[in-house]
Amino acid sequence: MSKYFFSVLLIAIVFACTPQENNGEQPGIDGNKIAEHVKVLASDEFGGRKPFTQYETKTVEYLEDQFELIGAEPGNGDSYFQEVPMVEIEAENMSPLHIEGNGFSKDYTYKSEFVALTRRVTDSIQLDNSELIFAGYGVVAPEYDWNDYKDLDVKGKTVVVLVNDPGFNTNDSTFFKGNAMTYYGRWTYKYEEAARQGATGIIIVHDTKPASYPWGVVENGWTGANLYLKSDDNNMNRCAIEGWIGLDVAKELFKAAGKEGYDFTSEAKKRTFEPFDMGLSASLSFTNKTKTSESKNVAGLVRGTEKPDEVIIYSAHWDHLGIGSPINGDSIYNGAIDNATGTAALLEIARNFAQAKEKPKRSVLFLAVTAEEQGLLGSAYYAEHPIFPPSQTVAVLNMDALMNIGEMKDLTIVGYGQSDLDDMAEKLAKEQGRYIIPDPEPGSGHFFRSDHFSFAKVGIPALYASGSYESMTKGVEYAKEKSEQYVAHDYHQPSDEYSEDWDMGGMVQDATLLYKLGDELAEDTSLWPKWKKGSEFKAIREAK
Repeated sequence: MSKYFFSVLLIAIVFACTPQENNGEQPGIDGNKIAEHVKVLASDEFGGRKPFTQYETKTVEYLEDQFELIGAEPGNGDSYFQEVPMVEIEAENMSPLHIEGNGFSKDYTYKSEFVALTRRVTDSIQLDNSELIFAGYGVVAPEYDWNDYKDLDVKGKTVVVLVNDPGFNTNDSTFFKGNAMTYYGRWTYKYEEAARQGATGIIIVHDTKPASYPWGVVENGWTGANLYLKSDDNNMNRCAIEGWIGLDVAKELFKAAGKEGYDFTSEAKKRTFEPFDMGLSASLSFTNKTKTSESKNVAGLVRGTEKPDEVIIYSAHWDHLGIGSPINGDSIYNGAIDNATGTAALLEIARNFAQAKEKPKRSVLFLAVTAEEQGLLGSAYYAEHPIFPPSQTVAVLNMDALMNIGEMKDLTIVGYGQSDLDDMAEKLAKEQGRYIIPDPEPGSGHFFRSDHFSFAKVGIPALYASGSYESMTKGVEYAKEKSEQYVAHDYHQPSDEYSEDWDMGGMVQDATLLYKLGDELAEDTSLWPKWKKGSEFKAIREAK
């Protein structure tokens, strides 16, 4: 029991019901308990829950105490923690981004016009007159007969690439996946591919619509201290520079490259597109402040009675952005929706399993992972160092950013059509008087932007679903307005805070559905959800 348990009187007041006091009755999902968890986790006292800070300690101790209080046993041997070795790198003394060539010379301003960082664990970075090469979307996809790097030598050079993938906004489902983003559209992939090609630097052109978030998200997420998984080579296999520029900057650079009026987004979608030297070079320098340490995934377990070695995993990330640049006088990025809601729902589902009259036949692992905001690091580490091997993991049910506007008519499934879990979820949704829809914004790439993706990459069927499209009482437009308002004004902002005005009805719906789905998988030991034909993860699972 950690010392933090004794310092929070609220815990004792709100969560007085222990497993012994439950008398074997099924508790049911309680919206008030979800709300109380959110209020604690998203309070200023928790400082935005950034890993590698005192607020991580406070957060993981809170989660440990809650698992212990409800009767979930340690999920990693005799510990509730899985250590995740990481390195924190903070760029300092950032110079302007200097671009010159073709008679053009200009310095661009850090944060407002560009951001840059490095994953290399080194004292300083110096980019001197690195040639700029426009490489379209920066994609090498053999299954789509696409290679933006074909016959291109980018060693020692800096590639400029577009966000998303060539299929975006084409409405052609036969071209990549049309408006549905593939993994090739994610910035993580683009950085990885540029490194494989030997580039010294990579700069992504930000555009709000295909990125699905405004420049402010880039500015906040790619500046300050950033976390990476620790590697044996100190990440020297990565590009020296990984950065972004704004759309207006990109247009100015294409003009300087002699491409005034060049529609680079349309041209890069054509199969006839060929990358080109922009006739410009980039220079940039900065120093690094580095810190190597360990963060923590937090794991609680309800052990199965018949097949304890087979497991269903519930996942949610506990972290957020911590304390950063003040906005309207507030510097604490509380992360109430993102993702105190998912973490709170995970704890409430865990309480239901732990206090049920009969324990499940299969084990159920409740995994609150670290550093999702830094690139799914905690879940990626678990996938590489699993407590339960992927071959024995039945499914993953992920919760991230649950809506606070009351009951919903829909259950939106991100990545709909990937696995049998969709069909199971649809049956349960109908029992709630709801309907299933695919993600209405597939171009945003949400399937690749939360922790379930780390598990999908190693072949485990994963579901990421919640009500988000149609309010039960106020309709589609109301839900759309609230969602757009959140993305524009609160997502990754200090204003993502808990309010007593929240309506927890939708969170209760979602948590209830996910609880029932996990319970079904835990009770029927013949169930092994499969990836559907056409899923890129099917072959990985079948090879296990």
